Amino acid sequence: MKWSKALSITAIGAVGALALAGCSSGDGGSGGDSGGSGGSGDGDYSLAFVQGVAGDEFYISMQCGIEAKAEELGVSVKTQGAKQFDPALQKPLVDSVVASSPDALLIAATDQSAMQAPIEAAANSGIEVVLVDTTVEDPSFAASAIASDNYGGGEAAFEAIEEAHPEGGKVLVVSIDPGITTSDARAEGFEAAVAENDKFESVGIEYSHNQPDEAARIVTAALQRDKDLVGIFAANLFAAEGTATGVQQAGRDDVTVVGFDAGPAQVEQLRDGIVQALVAQEPASIGEQAVEQAVAALNGEDTTAEIQTGFTVITQDNIDGEGGEAVYQSSC
Repeated sequence: MKWSKALSITAIGAVGALALAGCSSGDGGSGGDSGGSGGSGDGDYSLAFVQGVAGDEFYISMQCGIEAKAEELGVSVKTQGAKQFDPALQKPLVDSVVASSPDALLIAATDQSAMQAPIEAAANSGIEVVLVDTTVEDPSFAASAIASDNYGGGEAAFEAIEEAHPEGGKVLVVSIDPGITTSDARAEGFEAAVAENDKFESVGIEYSHNQPDEAARIVTAALQRDKDLVGIFAANLFAAEGTATGVQQAGRDDVTVVGFDAGPAQVEQLRDGIVQALVAQEPASIGEQAVEQAVAALNGEDTTAEIQTGFTVITQDNIDGEGGEAVYQSSC
């Protein structure tokens, strides 16, 4: 399906076979309790939500969905997140959560390999685990894994660049780090779409380590090296912020920038014309469904192993309409 500027692409936000993927980052600090007793079926369950990173509107929006659904179902939830998207920082949080013995753990793994053992240990201790956004190499221990259609989002990002530059040219991906299932899938979808159009050439994937300054540096160097670069796909919120900065500093308004995620800073860049399109996920929906799956598992009910949510492509044409409804929250 070809992408058009006025189009909102929404994948089926329900159950489906999922090539698990997704990234990003989020806030919530130490969080707080939400909900109370009743409505959970077999008891007043306690849930723990461990974000990929604190300070990112994607995870803030997910937390809002989690807290709203927790209140509705009468369960409590506490949120924690490290200051960087780093398994070395996330593992101690997980160990601390396991020691506190919540009934369920909702977690966005910061690395598919490094976080396999710590999260699986939580499941082996009797805690129900729901993987949100990102996953691990073998998620079979989890009650459910819920993520966006990241591969499809990468394809849609290329379609936006393709429409803006039908003559073709070189394109670049600025991602986070290898080994993150979500951003890996986005880059894979983008690169696969590029390969199908012989007018375009990929100059590869570079990694910003979730640092906007590093993304800006990468983009500045790429624009100096490849004068015929026509498009850049930034695979998460921080990569998109830095990419837009690098393009702006280089004075290259002929380069089309498509970012993944839709935080307030990115939306401002979209309105200013620095970024041409944003692929927004549905973090609140991921959070809501994560609580539902956790409570179902605790009640001994059937759960869905893999759930895939959709995305919306936001442009200047729809930001004040349906596109605006997909913008992430800064607070609940």
